[in-house]
Amino acid sequence: MKRLIWPALTTLVMLVILLSLGFWQLQRLAWKQGLLDQIALAEARPAVDLPDTPPAFAKIRVTGQFADHWALYGAEGRDTAKGPVLGAQLLGVLERADAAPIVVLMGWVPGLATHPAAGPATIEGFIRPAEQPGWFAATDNAAAGRFYTLNPTAIGAGLSFAKVAPYVLVAMGPPGGASQPDPARALPRPANDHFGYALTWFSFAFILLVIFALHVRKVLRA
Repeated sequence: MKRLIWPALTTLVMLVILLSLGFWQLQRLAWKQGLLDQIALAEARPAVDLPDTPPAFAKIRVTGQFADHWALYGAEGRDTAKGPVLGAQLLGVLERADAAPIVVLMGWVPGLATHPAAGPATIEGFIRPAEQPGWFAATDNAAAGRFYTLNPTAIGAGLSFAKVAPYVLVAMGPPGGASQPDPARALPRPANDHFGYALTWFSFAFILLVIFALHVRKVLRA
């Protein structure tokens, strides 16, 4: 029986870890479903005037004036009437008389030369929280007007704005014309794969118990 002490302790530790990971994924599942419900509710409601501190994914409208400063976010290919075209999301800055300017994600364009004229505008869309660059994110090139992380502070600085709102406004609307950005149609919905992840960890825990049981059987028969 002494030969089973260490295998039993090791199995117990690994079992606790695997089960903890499984239950953590179930918690993430509930959190993600709550987020999806929040997004669905926000999308169903009409847009409201921009509050002082809008929550993430709030559907709002705001009026201001676009500065004549434009940049591109990411890289995205699309099929067009002329064939596949590589483009990106157009970034602009909406200035307001009584508040900080807002970085606006206008929609897909085939190149930086395609953008609306600077001037007054009312934008309807949703609030997207600021992002931080990940380990594998491409490096922004502010001088060339190319950004790969939706960090409004960095984008604003790259477009000569010392201070901007701490979030990005993603414009929503019908398909853009040939010379206009193609805005978002709906709020984003992150994937909710946490049930599958939980099932995977619980499966590993079950397999671990089966292996330990087979080992016990082998030891007792020896």
